[in-house]
Amino acid sequence: MAVSDAESTNEGPGTGGTTRAGVAGTAQAGAAVGVQGSVLVVDDDPTVSEVVAGYLERAGFAVRLAADGPAGLRAAEEHRPDLMVLDLMLPGMDGLEVCRRLRAGEHGRRPVPVIMLTARGDEDDRILGLEVGADDYVTKPFSPRELVLRVRSVLRRAQAGAPAEASEGGPEGGPRVSVAGLVLDPAARRVHKEGRELALTLREFDLLAYFLRHPGQVCDRERLMREVWGWDFGDLSTVTVHVRRLRGKIEDDPGSPQLIRTVWGAGYRFEAAPDTGSDPAFRTEDGHA
Repeated sequence: MAVSDAESTNEGPGTGGTTRAGVAGTAQAGAAVGVQGSVLVVDDDPTVSEVVAGYLERAGFAVRLAADGPAGLRAAEEHRPDLMVLDLMLPGMDGLEVCRRLRAGEHGRRPVPVIMLTARGDEDDRILGLEVGADDYVTKPFSPRELVLRVRSVLRRAQAGAPAEASEGGPEGGPRVSVAGLVLDPAARRVHKEGRELALTLREFDLLAYFLRHPGQVCDRERLMREVWGWDFGDLSTVTVHVRRLRGKIEDDPGSPQLIRTVWGAGYRFEAAPDTGSDPAFRTEDGHA
């Protein structure tokens, strides 16, 4: 088993994935109990799917199941969920490819947050998952309660329309921020660069919002993980990967970043007015930062 405790529930047939017949399995039942959101669980292990779905339903989520990659992708397109829990190892199409195709089809649409399930110790796979656009990951074996907390945390950020500051007493949404040719609208969760909308994932948006609100400050990875992800501990490569992805979307030349600069041995600093001159304190490689 890939979960630390087990409990099973019933399921019924549906299109584009399996519709749950539990407490939050239908729109009518969901309305009666006050559904917090819809979650698509894509995993080929029926025990894992049943346990995860049971916990999510008791937490107030409507749940749909899919047992392989193609079915998961179809379900996401036909019944767009608020969040997807996606196993990395799937038949037909692995989780990386599912996530990659999901993100490729989201131009002009609000991204679906993705929490990827990975095997413990597969750091390369976790990093690849983040590279293709996953917002979070949970390693197997895992506690279903922990997964429910992660789902709530990711959805809270996605639905609040604001980065971490909003959950820590800041103004809900907050004003638009315009820095270095970037315009960030927290309420709409949209970012434009020179009039062109950028396709950012949930975490990329929150990370950029944090940088824009703290220009000129050196932020180490522990601080970013704590204040953007809301984690007091975790794999710091998560931050490194997201910074690299964000650079690829906002920098004119990601190989020589001028906006998100690496301060050697200290962290990252967002340059409100990029400096085109050389500065030995900055490096373009992530290194120890």
